[in-house]
Amino acid sequence: MPLAAATPALAQTRTPDRAGSVQVRGFITAVLPDGAITDVDTDIVGLPAGTQTKANDNVVPTLAIEYFVTNAFSIETICCLTQHDVDGTTGLPGAELVADAKLVPATVTAKYHVDLGGAKPYVGAGPAYFIFIDEKPGAATIPLGVTDFDLSDELGFALQAGIDVPVNDAGLIVSLDAKRYFIDTTARWHAGDTLAIRTEHRLDPWVLSAGMGLRF
Repeated sequence: MPLAAATPALAQTRTPDRAGSVQVRGFITAVLPDGAITDVDTDIVGLPAGTQTKANDNVVPTLAIEYFVTNAFSIETICCLTQHDVDGTTGLPGAELVADAKLVPATVTAKYHVDLGGAKPYVGAGPAYFIFIDEKPGAATIPLGVTDFDLSDELGFALQAGIDVPVNDAGLIVSLDAKRYFIDTTARWHAGDTLAIRTEHRLDPWVLSAGMGLRF
């Protein structure tokens, strides 16, 4: 009789199987890129020696959609749009070199989850493709005769770690997530039809998120 009475209690505390379910998480996300110059390929305007740059940070809403292949293994993609300027730090301190570069960080990660009974930490990794939209030459480059600017779309890699904490039995969770991207881009400033400056930049942003989610 005591054993029979305990059986329903065990069933109630057992972690539900997540295989085949979809989890949607909404975040407030800090995007913290590097933006440093790693190489100068072309320079017909004579950049000051030691010129270096930094991309500004940004905070944006993001959405993550995740499919659980098994209880412990899932595939996730994210959706967001973030905007950044690139300014000089040395050589041209404070000079705006890139204005309003909009970035779509298309990312897919494979994630492994650990069930600790309550909190559910995870790690992940996968490819990322950075797509730049509507980037413009910064105000400091226009007096140099720059008429056009672009950043190259590039393929890179992302590492991920985070934790989901259940709030109730209906699938509501609180979530923290951190990603580190490893990706570069090529910046090109044009004066008419002439390539005036071409530089290689390390982006490698940290992407730190906090939010809530729901499993269906």
